[in-house]
Amino acid sequence: MAGPPGQLQAPVSLRPSHYTSPVPLSDARNPFAALRHRNFRLYFVGQFVSLVGTWMQVVALGWLVLELSNSPFTVGLVSTLGALPILLFTLWGGVLADRVDRRRALVLLQLLMLGDALALGILTATGRITVPWVMVLAVLHGTSTAFEVPIRQAFNADLVGRDELMNVIALNSSNFNLTRILGPSLAGLIIGGLGVAPCFFVNAASFLAVVVNLLRIRMPPRARAIRGESPLTVFREGVRYVAGEREPRRLLSLTAVYSVFGFSFVTMLPVYARDVLATGAQGYGGLMTAVGAGASLGALGMAAIGHRVGRHVVIRIAGLAFGVSLAVAAATDRWQVAALALGLTGGAMILNNIATNTQLQTATPDVLRGRVMGFYSLMVLGVAPLGSLQAGWVSEHWGVPTSLAIGGLVSALAALLLARPPVAESRVESLSPGPASR
Repeated sequence: MAGPPGQLQAPVSLRPSHYTSPVPLSDARNPFAALRHRNFRLYFVGQFVSLVGTWMQVVALGWLVLELSNSPFTVGLVSTLGALPILLFTLWGGVLADRVDRRRALVLLQLLMLGDALALGILTATGRITVPWVMVLAVLHGTSTAFEVPIRQAFNADLVGRDELMNVIALNSSNFNLTRILGPSLAGLIIGGLGVAPCFFVNAASFLAVVVNLLRIRMPPRARAIRGESPLTVFREGVRYVAGEREPRRLLSLTAVYSVFGFSFVTMLPVYARDVLATGAQGYGGLMTAVGAGASLGALGMAAIGHRVGRHVVIRIAGLAFGVSLAVAAATDRWQVAALALGLTGGAMILNNIATNTQLQTATPDVLRGRVMGFYSLMVLGVAPLGSLQAGWVSEHWGVPTSLAIGGLVSALAALLLARPPVAESRVESLSPGPASR
């Protein structure tokens, strides 16, 4: 419903703008229900191809930096520089998500990231790659990501609507983590036989799949949510909503703690594989595969039965499981045990992320969804520089096991203290017509 110029279409009492009818029970039990929508199928397939390339580059880049520098701190520093633009610009990406054609914006940003991967491949193949070049390209990639992530998160509901948002988020998470299995496995084989440069070229080519499929998507007209407001005014309203509502404030704080102390374990996996488990690129790829396998199973399980489980319960239990499994990985020097523990870590991590993401989106008015996703993206990715720096510094001085143990302990404590269910169920869970989900 359109409002006068300069006003939001939803009241600033900040309740969700509407509640839709429940998903039919037969669809709620189907973990692939959202794939019946043509637009989402196109998006899902394009993302799958692109994410395979992305994970290949993640593995190759970590190994490349370790070979160039032989320094765990430098590995963490490169990750920090890549995430720093997210810290600076993601909130503005959320503002943009509420003001522009999201599909067109995603096409442009994917093309920019294609160019970044291509440059990295050319520099590596020609022998001109250096740590400073890697740092520059990491900053450029992070800048594109800062705008792409909140727009992409808000685009989920545009594809199918609110009723199936949980299923879409779970399937996207499954897609992300299935490719975390395939991508690192392919990268380990390619690095062992051909070096790291081909991984960057494959990633550049993979962006074409998502660009082509985004162009094939035909979206219904979307009323511009905000008319006539300055970007600063729009930004301030998003801040007021997040700061003034207990539910997003609590969930975003918990996510920030995980990002700084827990999720940074991925950054240190190359060092963990080499120095603790005494394995090479294939062993490192295997650990990444284990994380992806656990996360994929968690995402598929959430898509199938998430409608039967309260989101707050999932957030707390998954947080505790994440901390415990990370501590187990810190205590072993056997690859098999580490792979199993990290698989559990990946599963717990994705369950928490799915439940938190869905709770935030379903509790947010449509006209504010982009900005809330900007804050969520900031907590997941933007504060990651702090996590990468602390993990790299601790690993440099006391070893990777100590870094993992600290991350597990802090994450478990945060789950106990911050993931407590509210006294009364949240407004969305109590008002929504269907059972609580993700």
